[in-house]
Amino acid sequence: MVAQAWNKAISEVGGTAAVVSAAVLKKEFGKTMKVIADRLFYDADERTKELLMKKCCIYEHEALEENTDNLLFPDVVETIKKLSEKYRLFIVSNCQEGYIELFMKKAGIELYIKDWECFGNTGKGKGENIMLLVKRNNLTDVVYVGDTQGDYEATQMAQIPFIFAKYGFGHVENYDRAINRIKELLIL
Repeated sequence: MVAQAWNKAISEVGGTAAVVSAAVLKKEFGKTMKVIADRLFYDADERTKELLMKKCCIYEHEALEENTDNLLFPDVVETIKKLSEKYRLFIVSNCQEGYIELFMKKAGIELYIKDWECFGNTGKGKGENIMLLVKRNNLTDVVYVGDTQGDYEATQMAQIPFIFAKYGFGHVENYDRAINRIKELLIL
């Protein structure tokens, strides 16, 4: 669905020979929008890259808004609800502005997430945004759950423990703990 939205933007804007597939996009998950643009649209000039990413994000949001399928991993909503009874929950992502809010709305988890931050809002990477959320919310005991090497590196920058979600999109060489399903967070 997202790949179709991005290809629609590419065909409309032009300026690149890129064709995006789900497999191509999965390799980019977790990276900042700037890095994704540079990697996918390497043959485009900077102005075209910016326009491509803007259109890609617009069409992606539209596609996700219209989608009625459950795109979540199993047990995500139930686990978030249960975790929120004991912990304050936050989201940090390298996504575009508005994506986290759309995700929370579609997943029905807005009530359980206390705060969030992303590259699209700040222009900063995940490590800096983790530190921003920690400071903004006066957090002292923090752990980050993620599924990419970039997530791990962000936690190293923020000096917090990292739990590797093995069921996700990436491969991680180092981590403090690992889970095979999100429900395992309930017993850690």
